[in-house]
Amino acid sequence: MHLKLDTSGGIDDGDVARDLGQATADIVVLSAADSDLAAFGIAHAAMPDGFPTVRLTNLLALGHPASVDAFVERTLREAKIVVLRMLGGESYWPHGVESLRSDALRRGSLFACIPGELDWNASLAARGTLDRDSTHALWRYCTEGGVENAQLALRFAAHLIGRGEAPVQARPMPPAGFWGGEPPRSDRPNAIIVFYRALVAGGDTAGIDMLREALNARGLNTVCLFVTSLKDGRSAAFLQTVLAAYPPDIIINATAFATATTNDDAGVLAASGCPILQVAQAGISRAAWEASTRGLAPRDLAMHVVLPEVDGRIFANVIAFKERSDSIGEFAPTTFRPAPDRVDATADLALAWVRLRREAVAERRVALILANYPNRDGRLANGVGLDTPQSLIDVLKALERAGYDTAEAPVDAETMMQLLQQGPTNALEQRATRTNGVTWSLADYYAALAVLPDTVRGAVEGRWGRAERDPHVVDDAFRLGLHRFGNIIVGVQPARGYNIDPKSSYHDPDLAPPHHYLAFYLWIRREFDAHAVVHLGKHGNLEWLPGKSTGLSQDCLPESVLGRLPHLYPFIVNDPGEGIQAKRRAGAVIVDHLTPPMTRAELHDDLARLEALVDEFTLAADLDPKRADAIAEDILSLARAQRLDADVNVTRDTPTAEALRALDAHLCDLKEMQIRDGLHVFGRAPSGSQRNDLLVSIARLPRSDLKMQDASLHRALATDLGLGDFDPLTRNLADEYAGARPKVLAGFGNGPWRTAGDTVERIEALVLALVAGERDVGPAWTATRAVLDWIDAALRPAIDRSGDAEMAALLAGLDGRFIRPGPSGAPTRGRPDVLPTGRNFFAVDVRAVPTPSAWRIGRLSAERLVESYWQEAGEWPRSIALSAWGTSNMRTGGDDVAQALALIGARPLWEETSGRVTGFAITPLSELKRPRVDVTFRVSGLFRDAFPTQMDIIGSAIRAISVLDEPAEANPIAANVRAKKLALEAAGLDGAAAERQAGYRVFGSKPGAYGAGLQALMDEGGWDTRSDIANVYLSWGGYAYSSGTEGEAARDDFADRLKDTDLIAQAQDNREHDILDSDDYYQFMGGLAATVQTLRGAAPRIAHIDTSRPEAPLARPLSHEISRVVRGRAANPKWIRGVMRHGYKGAFEIAATVDYLFGFAASTDAVANHHFDQLFASYLEDEGVREFMRGANPAALRETASRFAEAIRRGLWTPRSNRARDLIAELLPNQQREIA
Repeated sequence: MHLKLDTSGGIDDGDVARDLGQATADIVVLSAADSDLAAFGIAHAAMPDGFPTVRLTNLLALGHPASVDAFVERTLREAKIVVLRMLGGESYWPHGVESLRSDALRRGSLFACIPGELDWNASLAARGTLDRDSTHALWRYCTEGGVENAQLALRFAAHLIGRGEAPVQARPMPPAGFWGGEPPRSDRPNAIIVFYRALVAGGDTAGIDMLREALNARGLNTVCLFVTSLKDGRSAAFLQTVLAAYPPDIIINATAFATATTNDDAGVLAASGCPILQVAQAGISRAAWEASTRGLAPRDLAMHVVLPEVDGRIFANVIAFKERSDSIGEFAPTTFRPAPDRVDATADLALAWVRLRREAVAERRVALILANYPNRDGRLANGVGLDTPQSLIDVLKALERAGYDTAEAPVDAETMMQLLQQGPTNALEQRATRTNGVTWSLADYYAALAVLPDTVRGAVEGRWGRAERDPHVVDDAFRLGLHRFGNIIVGVQPARGYNIDPKSSYHDPDLAPPHHYLAFYLWIRREFDAHAVVHLGKHGNLEWLPGKSTGLSQDCLPESVLGRLPHLYPFIVNDPGEGIQAKRRAGAVIVDHLTPPMTRAELHDDLARLEALVDEFTLAADLDPKRADAIAEDILSLARAQRLDADVNVTRDTPTAEALRALDAHLCDLKEMQIRDGLHVFGRAPSGSQRNDLLVSIARLPRSDLKMQDASLHRALATDLGLGDFDPLTRNLADEYAGARPKVLAGFGNGPWRTAGDTVERIEALVLALVAGERDVGPAWTATRAVLDWIDAALRPAIDRSGDAEMAALLAGLDGRFIRPGPSGAPTRGRPDVLPTGRNFFAVDVRAVPTPSAWRIGRLSAERLVESYWQEAGEWPRSIALSAWGTSNMRTGGDDVAQALALIGARPLWEETSGRVTGFAITPLSELKRPRVDVTFRVSGLFRDAFPTQMDIIGSAIRAISVLDEPAEANPIAANVRAKKLALEAAGLDGAAAERQAGYRVFGSKPGAYGAGLQALMDEGGWDTRSDIANVYLSWGGYAYSSGTEGEAARDDFADRLKDTDLIAQAQDNREHDILDSDDYYQFMGGLAATVQTLRGAAPRIAHIDTSRPEAPLARPLSHEISRVVRGRAANPKWIRGVMRHGYKGAFEIAATVDYLFGFAASTDAVANHHFDQLFASYLEDEGVREFMRGANPAALRETASRFAEAIRRGLWTPRSNRARDLIAELLPNQQREIA
């Protein structure tokens, strides 16, 4: 089959075509709600003989277009009226609606398209062929619900086809009410259950009934309420009355979707002020759920998890599953069958929140847990962007002021970190001699272990053996990194176990945690009997343990380990993906916190001297050419000495003018980079110059095109100053500037004003002065005034409120109170709406990904990427491997998905009214104006969990394009799929299986596992060559996804795809972090690079795509981006001074930067000697920095020296400094072999 060019395609989620085999009937009713169909089934069974024949069909069984076609041909062949009840609009079933309408028009039958919601939808109703009044009458019967109204609806349908009189109008059923009667008032804590009226109407309340019994059995006063919908005004009014009469300690909500509005950001239930647990009654069977690594299907994920998060609800469990019931005539309805173990888990969690809420503050026991990775003493208290040790101290002080018993807890971060390092940590050395911490006997541990499921115990003991073998056991007792201060425990989270038995663990992506890990959490649960757990800072490892993606079972390790404990999680606001993981897999309530303050990098040391020489050269060029020539040689000599020439590909053969221009452009770029100025402290807001710099950073990018106040402050100022079409955000900094030079700008620069970069520098200085109140706004600067007014009225107060709001929210959560929800994202990328922080953040509605704005940015990024490749290689790329992360796509609305679609020559299609993505269209080559690119899409585990539909979109588009009749040179996708299919068939695979496997393009981690596998490999030194890195990367990432394939082992297919890869690329969407801030960058990009190099025998091209300024994405070579980060941030005294303000954690950040540079050096050719030289000179050769690390975090100093030594030993770095080896030896007196 050949698809037409520019054709539209649906999303293949793996659903197979099926013929339901239903005979035709006079009346055919379709609905996605089994409660509707059950009511119609009971109603029809009670009809008299001679009543028209009826067929009932769940439209969810007709997801595949071919299934719809077969249904129309067989079941509707002689139907006289078809009644379709559609929930969510036509976009949920577009092919079905169009097919039913076309069939009715062709046969002259009736087709009623009835809205499934409470609100009448005239446009949807008009898609039917039945008149409006009759359609509205049918809608009223269905909306009121229940068997009696279903009987009336069937009689009305019969009347419409001439079989009987019209029945009476719909009989109203109360929109809301008590289920099981109104309970008496009680001294017991009130637990409110809210569920759909439709379940009452359909007699499908078994799950709700079992949950009520479980809550009552735990001493709660359970009040069950049915509602039409939380958005129904009558139901909302009823709820408000009941909540006032029965003030709840906990609410368990079983309705779907979200209710938040512009005026009410949390919905009707939030007014109660108590936690709200969200439960799901899943649309799949228990057997399907148990067999699935995904857990919840995409539909359930969206309705019962993603959207309720917008209201601030805590996802608890799936309490019931759809199971087939006894047949009613030819129809066998499915009803919700409760899952007793999941119901009990939900009731236990509800009781735990009530217990926390009811306990006196002085008696509450709280565990504060700090992450620790890598597993070294210099890297305790990990927290991205957070001074975690100081934040811990501030939290302890806030708890003490609130009345918690904190006993003799340390009052400063330095003392606390010394105490933690004196006790047990994840370091395996000298554990027997460490003091402090908790000792827990093996006998007590085994007694606690016995309560865990057999599968969990079996997995742990099968991998690690008996607990006696655990290296953290000394004298028949665990030594646990837990320290008690009154009723507060401070703990160092245990490692996953890769450090215990590295060589046999590197290839095990779903490694079970060791006994020590279980002992840590079991002691907190059983011995300490904690009321709540707080994981402080992004992020720990609990939420990444093996198990289902969402809708966990008791056998999933996050649930089994943590148990049913209230869980609070302070988390950086710009990382929704990893925070969402904690919400969905560990029941966490997020308390988001600010990013670190941002500032301009500016130039330092030799870079500043170079800039001065360039300015001097410019002045001399016209007045004294001979002097200018001498200065030019000085510039080039200094650039060569600093290896700056290598960063911009300048050689001795490069013409002088071209070399100077490249160097000048690079200096301008470095100067304007955004870097962090220190770290955030939880509960504190930035002040003074840090606040002003942050305000400028946020106001730099536009928020929308709708209001003047949403404009870029820099653009507004340029407009007001009469700079014409000069755009300070998208300009080439090295271009000569020939525009206006207003006097006010001239006063904000010391050097010559010759380039666009000089103009931008002056605008930046004036903007900062305006924001700081050091310069008055010109009377004619109307555009600038609008933005500044917004800063004063909204942005500045939001930042100022954030500190107090963060701590208040954490205390509220520990009081068992509701924490209000809020959006997440990068404030400096046009998202000031995420402020103030201190909210329980939520993420994007996955049904609308990629969004139109993401498509615009992703398409532009894709074109910039292929253009840059063409400029470097002289040809178009045929195959690109993209690395895509869940968290960045949550921030951007799907930039990476859009980029992949654009590269292959496809585009998303949206439903106009809802914005949901409904499919894709193939872009013809004549419009694309370049060959298609064969994309390998390597997704993170979080992306796999959060975006199953987006993987299906990419897979569906690949398959559609692979059958196009286009030249091989223009469509390498089709050529590659055909060749692979032939090879697989030759190897004995049947045609359909070969075609499916040949189309694999989406790969990720093993189901239930996360990451790329390189962190432990690097931390433990378990590699010798890049082929070792490639081997681990393939083992962790060789699982195929999309279009019904859910993590099928496909290592060889993944390797085949990478073997033919021309280019590796990954996007970075904001500058609140950089590629030397996280191990994930070298793990994913570096892992891809090492694997491609191993398979091809040559290093691939690697592109870093910078989309931090969405309107001007840039594709840079990875080596260039590393150079930018090293010079602009990592070796910048401004950044170093900023982290040095934070003591232990500042030294931690320095050590981490060296680690991440090492990771790139190990896995790619993008790191040069001079990069190591710069960091070594800035960190260890600089006496002030070295002594700072020695005093604040001596372990980090040793670890940094050790990493430099390893770089030398492995041949990754040949130091320029003659003193380097001696200095490292001084710092590592007992590790001479490290630099041998």
